[in-house]
Amino acid sequence: MNKLQQKIFTRLSRYVAVDTTSDPDSKVVPTTDSQISFAHQLASEMRKIGMSEVEVDEYGFVTGLIPANTDKKAPTIGFFAHMDTVSDYNGHDIHAVLHENYVGGPIVINEAKKIVLTPQTAPNLKLCVGDNIVTADGNTLLGADDKLGVSILMTLAEELLQHPEILHGTLKFAFTIDEETGTGIGYFDVERFKADFAYTVDGATLGDIDCGNFNADSVTLKITGKTCHPGSAKGFMANPVRIAADIICSWPEDKLPETTDGEDGFILFKDITGGLEKAEVQGIVREHNLEKFEQFKKDLLALVEEKRKKYPAAKIEVIYKEQYRNMREILREKPQAMQLLEEALKENKVSYKLTQARGGTDGSQLSLRGLPTPNIFAGYENPHGPYEWCSLNWAEKAFHVLESIAKGSVK
Repeated sequence: MNKLQQKIFTRLSRYVAVDTTSDPDSKVVPTTDSQISFAHQLASEMRKIGMSEVEVDEYGFVTGLIPANTDKKAPTIGFFAHMDTVSDYNGHDIHAVLHENYVGGPIVINEAKKIVLTPQTAPNLKLCVGDNIVTADGNTLLGADDKLGVSILMTLAEELLQHPEILHGTLKFAFTIDEETGTGIGYFDVERFKADFAYTVDGATLGDIDCGNFNADSVTLKITGKTCHPGSAKGFMANPVRIAADIICSWPEDKLPETTDGEDGFILFKDITGGLEKAEVQGIVREHNLEKFEQFKKDLLALVEEKRKKYPAAKIEVIYKEQYRNMREILREKPQAMQLLEEALKENKVSYKLTQARGGTDGSQLSLRGLPTPNIFAGYENPHGPYEWCSLNWAEKAFHVLESIAKGSVK
């Protein structure tokens, strides 16, 4: 392992050991106190390596600055990664495990639990023969989403500060809260940050560049029923549990996450709570095309209206809440970020593809608020579960692409 990969791995191991699981049910900002603690840890490290204007704001966002070291014209560039990890799987007591010089074949993460990376569980692992691979120990997720991005950016900042002969314009760094809940970045002060464009380092496979993403809303179905003794329920009872199940099962099977890919959208019904008095269904709506996205929402409303007629004694409410929108058009209107990124990828001989992410990034919201922000690969795969892994070689490539962006911005 070379020195650069060692620095990234050392940081990654240290960062993932800090629990920063976000909480989608929390009503506070950030959703967990652990993110604030980690923010101050990062801020201390940023000051130690020599970054300027380091702050942790009232919401937990960490920002810092590397001033321009040239009088040549250059844009102000922002770099982002998020601090939180997802709540879908255990994010406590994470231990990073290094598998040096991968020779091919399966990687056993946890023999007792039969958690093994194979061509079926990790199809892109075949691209990484000879790489240094990192996993967790099978009891947790790894948290490389997105602490690998944090590690790459912190290492980039340190290297640039230690090598002032590398000329660059003003560079701004931000580590963000609650990306996994989709709620954090809305509190970020874009105007105060004052960057011309930015990049999130929160992608997966080497060469994947997200320059578009889903339009996204959350959806809540609130069902109020009519209860009585089941022995005398005929013609009277309206069972919220059954009604919820009926709505979910009536949604078209070809518009679900497990039956779609590419730019096809879906509705995911992901949580049901309740009983005979009332029930609540939580879900998400996703579609790249805005017109199709709005039609999905109308289709669900039409389906619910059918169920209102079928169950007249029940009350069924549908509540949509905006999460983020597709950044594709913003990046087309303001192309400088993508132009500089593609030049950096070519310079580093990275074969790349411009993708429409089947998800969202902080960059999607930042772009729609006036800060064009495509997303570049960090080098992790299979996030949000025990099969998560990353390649330090891919992370090193991401580092060099970002370094080229910093250098290439100087005219």
